[in-house]
Amino acid sequence: MEFQGIVFICVLTLCVLTILIYLLILRHSIREVAEELEEKLRTDTNTLISISTGDSSVQLLASRINAQLQALRKERLKLQTGNDELTTAVTNISHDLRTPLTAICGYLDLLEQEPQSEKSGRYLVVIRERTDAMRSLTEELFRYSVITATADELDMQAVRLNDILEQSLAGFYGALSARGITPEIRMPEAAVIRELDAAALRRIFDNILSNTVKYSGGDLAVSLLPNGAVTFSNSAPSLSRVQAERLFDRFYTVETARNSTGLGLSIAKLLTEKMGGTITAEYENGHLQICIAFL
Repeated sequence: MEFQGIVFICVLTLCVLTILIYLLILRHSIREVAEELEEKLRTDTNTLISISTGDSSVQLLASRINAQLQALRKERLKLQTGNDELTTAVTNISHDLRTPLTAICGYLDLLEQEPQSEKSGRYLVVIRERTDAMRSLTEELFRYSVITATADELDMQAVRLNDILEQSLAGFYGALSARGITPEIRMPEAAVIRELDAAALRRIFDNILSNTVKYSGGDLAVSLLPNGAVTFSNSAPSLSRVQAERLFDRFYTVETARNSTGLGLSIAKLLTEKMGGTITAEYENGHLQICIAFL
């Protein structure tokens, strides 16, 4: 009996060790699958997951993940192709509209120099406003398509965020003053330096300030933090939380921004993310805050 008990214990121990070894191998295999999947998703290569284990269950899991990866890549390729075609179409359309719009504006200039009745004068004012809005939209569409096509060609260099932000604020001094807005500016004395494209960063700041001119209730606070975060905060009584959440959507405008193309903040988001940063909009108690971070 004692011998049988020893044998039983040995067999049980062997079984437990076998199960533990199998679990360890299985854990290693699953970790290998997870790491391979993470690598494929990050690098977006055309290769599939390859694992060293011979376990049939893990091999089946890898096979199914590979099938999903292939389907995902096909959909991504279709989306990229469609996006490229849309960008090309927008570029061509906006370019083709420039010539007739320039001609229309030229004839409008001539008409405005002619004697006008009160009624005709009112009509010309409306035509001028709508033509200018259309020209603005056409130019913004063209810039957006160019930026979208060349966003991967950014000139990344050491940039002082302090200097670029000051330049943008100086450029909008007149527009802000016309709205009675005196910005409250907070910047550290020490230079905040990041590897960015200076022209792209200037456009980001300009587009946000342009948005401020449209929506601000009469105030603006701009803060640059030593960690590379920049916040633009202003009261925006005409906005709602839902509208604030959609500010970065392409072509989205609110009713109060009749002359807005709905592309300014979308461009800001595109450029920010291309340079490895983040941009968010928060709306609380009638106050809008846009935060950009290059940490």
